[in-house]
Amino acid sequence: MKNLQKINSNQQSKHDDIIEYLRQDIGYWLENDKWDLTEDIFIGKRIYTYRNIDFSTFENLDLKNEMKYYFLYSFKNKYLTNKVIVRQGRVLKHLSAFLNSNDIRSFLNLDKEKTYIKWKLYLINKDVKYSPTETRYFSFTNMLIDFIKDFYDDREETEKDIWYSKNIKGSKIPASGANNSKNISINFNSIPIYYRETIKHYFITIITRKSWSHCVEIINVLNYFFNTFYSNGYSNGFLKDLSRQNIETYLYWINNDHKEKNNHYRSKFLSYVRIFLHYIQLAQYTEAPCKELAFLIFKDDTPHRDTMSIQVKTAKFIPEPIIKQLDNNTMNLDRSQYIPIYILLRETGWRGTDILNLRYHNCLEQIWNSKEQSYNYYLCGEITKTGIAQLKIPIRNKVAEMVQKSIDEAKKLSKEDNNPKKYLFNTYDGKLKGRPLSKSALLQTIKRLIEEKDIRDVNGELYHFRLHSLRHTRAKEYVEQGMGISIIQQILGHQSLQMTVHYATVSENALYEKWKNTEDLELFKVNTETNEIIVVDASTDAGENLIRYEYVKKNLDAVRVPFGVCFKASKIPCKQQMNHCLTCASFCTTIENVPEYEEEIEKVKTQIEISNRCGRELWAEKNKGYLQLLQKTLEKVKEQKLVHKNSKSGEDT
Repeated sequence: MKNLQKINSNQQSKHDDIIEYLRQDIGYWLENDKWDLTEDIFIGKRIYTYRNIDFSTFENLDLKNEMKYYFLYSFKNKYLTNKVIVRQGRVLKHLSAFLNSNDIRSFLNLDKEKTYIKWKLYLINKDVKYSPTETRYFSFTNMLIDFIKDFYDDREETEKDIWYSKNIKGSKIPASGANNSKNISINFNSIPIYYRETIKHYFITIITRKSWSHCVEIINVLNYFFNTFYSNGYSNGFLKDLSRQNIETYLYWINNDHKEKNNHYRSKFLSYVRIFLHYIQLAQYTEAPCKELAFLIFKDDTPHRDTMSIQVKTAKFIPEPIIKQLDNNTMNLDRSQYIPIYILLRETGWRGTDILNLRYHNCLEQIWNSKEQSYNYYLCGEITKTGIAQLKIPIRNKVAEMVQKSIDEAKKLSKEDNNPKKYLFNTYDGKLKGRPLSKSALLQTIKRLIEEKDIRDVNGELYHFRLHSLRHTRAKEYVEQGMGISIIQQILGHQSLQMTVHYATVSENALYEKWKNTEDLELFKVNTETNEIIVVDASTDAGENLIRYEYVKKNLDAVRVPFGVCFKASKIPCKQQMNHCLTCASFCTTIENVPEYEEEIEKVKTQIEISNRCGRELWAEKNKGYLQLLQKTLEKVKEQKLVHKNSKSGEDT
């Protein structure tokens, strides 16, 4: 009651705020009761052949202005799409008649449940046709009532029953997802009132730590948990007396209500509840269960998620022939502003939202590398989903040059009114001015390239993929290039190694090569008559003839050569093993290759060090010879600038 009095006392000043807001665009919205969709300040064209949003049928002026404010605010802030605005506008004729007949003077005075019943009866009496699943009439009035009540409510956001992300400082919403309807608000009204404050207090602890969409998932699960218990006869305070039998019953409900869903989906209905109960027990909430959580929810209760092999099969990687065609045709994208975005997606493996969220004033850094005695470029950005404020990952110099060009362009075009948040890839005019470029528009641009270049899958169909497939593909490439899983985790911005392992698999070709290397060892044979495995004893002569592993172990010595390792048998001479191309008559080298020599020399020195430490004298000896050849060649290159064995005159050109 005290809060309601506070709201009512402020009602007149809030009406004044509405009037002031409607005075935008030289008072167009306030003075006109019919808003023309084709006006440049509005949508700029007809929608579904309709031209106007008509408010003229509202008799009460305050009520009319509240309605106008809802539509204008939703339009200006992109909370509703243009099509939804028009669809809701078609309801105004019936809604105004309904409100006029009930002498309603403000949406603030309406109760959603009572309004729903009266509104439904009114539509039936007026013979207005709507389907059983109709949402146009009823969801519109619910949204409208919630919106206006929130506007009049001056309490702290976390005291309210609806939290709007725009009012929560530190809420984690990706720039490209700001217009997604589920990112606008979190509604606690569906939670039973007895537990509502408990859940709101819990959400205060997570609302700025987890992504907004994750919080929406959690509130939906908790809503299901509490309302399912209440609908099955449980009453206020049941949580405190929660027993193992209650949890078993809840598991039964989950498996029945969501039997068509996969294990990953169903597991959330227990894991989110478990985390919530664990927290309120630790925090000693008065409503927390008395029995310890370990005796309520068991480890095996959570549905087992798909095994890693199944996840790998369902993960969407772009086939190598396809990704090569896309990479080779990147510069042919018909909207050039999306070229650097695609390149960064391929370079980093980041999510599309994280690339679009880059800011031109802090997205590129140079960090000193003491080993190489030079500065390396790093891409810096916020990873919204996992709450990493600024992740820094190395990028190649060529890519860094491209990013710097984009930074220079953004600085030149950006002003306070068209790019206040300093987006690197910004929209500088139009209705989305000040927002990052669209992820869906990028995907459409790539689709047009696929059609133009006729890029087809194995079945001959034009290839289709989600942008997120680029992330899976890059993770796979990292693994195949030999990068450690913990490093991949950091680059991709994952919270857990488990998620990284889900992404980071190897291609079938790489898997085949690894398998073939093992298969060639012939460590066992199968008796084709009995189907029994015959394990070979490697200590016998017969076993050594059958299994070449011991031969490999005794007779092959790895020698590091440029671009790889040579496993030639130690007793077999090879002129090329250590000399590579350096002594070839057709070989030519210049001062441009000096960094390669220096890098190779350091690697060979390291290899010699390892060889000595492991007692592999043959390795050390061969690599020392190779090192001398490298150093001699490098010295000659620095002196003569260009070295070509069969062309002495070539040194002076």
